[in-house]
Amino acid sequence: MLNNFSGATRVHFIVGDPIAQVKSPFGVTQAFEQAGRDAICVPAHVRTADLAAWLDGVSKSRNVDGVIVTVPHKFDCYALCATASPRAEFLNTVNTMRRNADGSWHGDMFDGLGYVQAMRLKGCDPQDQTALLVGAGGAGSAIAHGLVMAGVRELAIHDPDIARRDALVARLASLGMAQVRAGSPDPKGFDIALNASPIGMQANDPLPLQAQHITREMFVGCVITAPAVTPLIAAARDIGCPTLTGADMFAQVRDLMVNFLLESTPTP
Repeated sequence: MLNNFSGATRVHFIVGDPIAQVKSPFGVTQAFEQAGRDAICVPAHVRTADLAAWLDGVSKSRNVDGVIVTVPHKFDCYALCATASPRAEFLNTVNTMRRNADGSWHGDMFDGLGYVQAMRLKGCDPQDQTALLVGAGGAGSAIAHGLVMAGVRELAIHDPDIARRDALVARLASLGMAQVRAGSPDPKGFDIALNASPIGMQANDPLPLQAQHITREMFVGCVITAPAVTPLIAAARDIGCPTLTGADMFAQVRDLMVNFLLESTPTP
């Protein structure tokens, strides 16, 4: 894959805090190679306090073409973009940035679009379904938007940050496309139950949902990629639920991000 790595190789970063857990650099670099591009993806561990200065410095390097954004920088990176897609503007968050002609940054957010695509590949069409989503951060906001755009009948959102949750609920409800409301960790009565929070990354984390109310008819998903099978997904599989892992999601999001970075942007 890197046999021809040289000074001509184009550079893309993935930025986060922490960053050691991400698997994206290898997969994205592979995708560049498959597209016939001499480009690599490099991890960057950057604190929030240093993010603006880091991006300013990176922007001065003329061989840097793109930035993939992960936790916790998705909202902050949106503010650092000169332009953004309508989807990113609605959410005020991005997960991918590429250069404008003047060297400034253009952002988009593919977590929601990719998540819905991954759900459909697993046999779950959100159309007319009821869904509970835990997490109203960058990924959660995008997935919530993706679910509404995909036609869910009802979406309940739970997040311990009440102000953030309520702001997202109000924004999505304003679209007039679904009943959107505040929820709880109780998945009882929902067709779909998803975790878009970091709960489950650490070995001693509690379950993000009340497992005793999960039934085998529910579709259960989680955005976390490490561990590959979170305790929530393991519990759902024990019950017999169809499930979606973070790796399943990332496979779809990766292709959308790479297309965007290679200047073949999906329709908003």
